[in-house]
Amino acid sequence: WRRLLASLTAPPGSSMTMLSSILSTESCLLFICNAVTAQKVITGAEQMDRLLPILKGKRVALVVNQTSKVGETHLLDTLLAAHIQIKKVFAPEHGFRGDADAGETIRNGKDTRTGIPILSLYGKNKKPTATQLQDIDLIVFDIQDVGARFYTYISTMHYVMEACAENNKEFIVLDRPNPNDFVDGPIRQKGFESFVGVDPLPILHGLTVGELAWMINKEGWLKSTPDTCRLKIVKMENWKHGDPYWLPVKPSPNLPNDQSIRLYPSLCFFEATNVSVGRGTYYPFQVLGFPDPKYGNFTFTPTSLPGFDTSPLQKDKVCYGIDLREYPFEGGLTLRFFLDFYNKAGKDQAFFFSRPNWFDLLAGTKQLRYQIVRGLSEKEIRESWKPELDQYKAMRKKYLLYPDYPTQNKK
Repeated sequence: WRRLLASLTAPPGSSMTMLSSILSTESCLLFICNAVTAQKVITGAEQMDRLLPILKGKRVALVVNQTSKVGETHLLDTLLAAHIQIKKVFAPEHGFRGDADAGETIRNGKDTRTGIPILSLYGKNKKPTATQLQDIDLIVFDIQDVGARFYTYISTMHYVMEACAENNKEFIVLDRPNPNDFVDGPIRQKGFESFVGVDPLPILHGLTVGELAWMINKEGWLKSTPDTCRLKIVKMENWKHGDPYWLPVKPSPNLPNDQSIRLYPSLCFFEATNVSVGRGTYYPFQVLGFPDPKYGNFTFTPTSLPGFDTSPLQKDKVCYGIDLREYPFEGGLTLRFFLDFYNKAGKDQAFFFSRPNWFDLLAGTKQLRYQIVRGLSEKEIRESWKPELDQYKAMRKKYLLYPDYPTQNKK
């Protein structure tokens, strides 16, 4: 519809001109506007008629960040205006306002606007303690995910669910779309549990956060307790699996636009190498480079940028590589970029994996690194994922809250 709207100024002889010859400009605009309105996604947070009755009279904690919006207003402000008793906010990686670098310590404090206490769930305290939950009845989770297992907001959700199960607190998920709605990649194996791989999921899990919470609960993945969480999910309206979705707010400092979000699952592997993914530029996760001309003709220089990454890899060095900002990548997971850079490394291949253990945690297995070193093609590697992915896809069907795409994996 964006393309169709843009084409209203198309030159004579174009398809839009022919359409306008059939429909008047007024009726054409009405047709387009009605179609766009009919397809507008209504997120869980935007359904106050369903949420407020659950929260009335309860002592509430929120797990939220800068993506937790109801229209243009933050969920915290919306609920306070509705006289909901918000006792505290739990902040994930990147903080309550979403302006902290990846891996940066998030400190406890107070929201300057409302005075509500802010408690960090990143760093040493990844799970709310029993003491922190004593004065609340339920927790509301409303954070935009990007669909990748190693994106840590879903790890935070898992630990909050564990805390709720252990302390008999309700857990409410306000659902949002998955912008990387694919099922793909290796599944996290036993022995590779970490904050970038809490649950045995493929790299692209193909679920909304609500569906994922349901799966975590019912599959018995809350390890610290035999109990399940008292889970409620406020579903979306006007969304189904496979529908495109453009995020209205960037989900973290280094995913500033749709292209970075699409490329993130494939480029994140480079975080275990000395290759820059563009942190410290205005286009992170849209470029690749290293201080050696053999990696490509495109150049960029990572620096310290407020609002992005203040201490990036290869800081102040000219990196040579490739520019993916206009690359026609529709999404999903690909190894083409990683294999290309690995092969270009040549005699430096032995030093390519600067942090091999980190690569294995991102992949959820050591097998992928071994396959790359052995020279397997992307097709051969992908074939090795198929048996476990087929099992996962069958399990996934049980937890879908929205119509599935025609094939379980669009790739």
